[in-house]
Amino acid sequence: MNDATPLLDGRGLSKHYGTVRALWDVDLSVYRGQVTCVLGDNGAGKSTLIKILSGVEEPSAGELLIDGRPTRLRSPREARTHGIAAAHQNLATMPLMSIWRNFFLGCEPTRPVGPFRVLDVRAGRRIAREEMLKIGLEIRDPEQVVGTLSGGERQAVAIARALYFGARLLILDEPTSALGVKQTANVLRFVSAARDRGAAVIFVTHNPYHAYPVGDRFVILNRGRLAGTWERDGIDQQELTASMAGGHELDELARELRKPPVAAGGSGADPP
Repeated sequence: MNDATPLLDGRGLSKHYGTVRALWDVDLSVYRGQVTCVLGDNGAGKSTLIKILSGVEEPSAGELLIDGRPTRLRSPREARTHGIAAAHQNLATMPLMSIWRNFFLGCEPTRPVGPFRVLDVRAGRRIAREEMLKIGLEIRDPEQVVGTLSGGERQAVAIARALYFGARLLILDEPTSALGVKQTANVLRFVSAARDRGAAVIFVTHNPYHAYPVGDRFVILNRGRLAGTWERDGIDQQELTASMAGGHELDELARELRKPPVAAGGSGADPP
């Protein structure tokens, strides 16, 4: 159940690069305990929107409200102080490091030894295992190298890490891209687990078949503009796909594919 006030509210967000308009007058409301799916084809403006919401870039126009208060995000570090964490397609993981070291990445627990503090390996392993289990992934050996994990499991490391370090809003950039069916299903379970823990999730994807099973709200971008926003009970999967693809474009393609083939060397007309 989401609160009445959005955790994050974007109003009239626009981004210009010289004369190029990457994003134009986009509104977006994100609530706690919900998955907001942002959909669009390549060039729709998804990446630009992510950069604005995660503090990588500031909008050329419009405003961001966090917990109902106008806020400027000048850097990803500043976004993290507001509880906003982004997991990009590269997952920000180190393939040759262990699971538990990737889980902390510079924030490892320490313990006192005389006048010094040393790495607390035992605590690090335990915390990583417990936090991963909370979102549904059981790891047998926290020393396992992350590069040996599947894409879905590496997504779980990124999600669990963000939640452990206090993320209230988790932005996932194409988390199911290039994954197989089973791995995609696992990632969707991890996303659902994050929502069930009360986090707000922005799930960015170009695939409506991945978005619909887990989404509570759907926002479609088309060439940098807002094409529509729907609650889950206001649209079904077929309508979502048609809205994203432009509906009429799919109909025209279907008619084109149903045309009878033209005979080789001829016009396709019957001989006299």
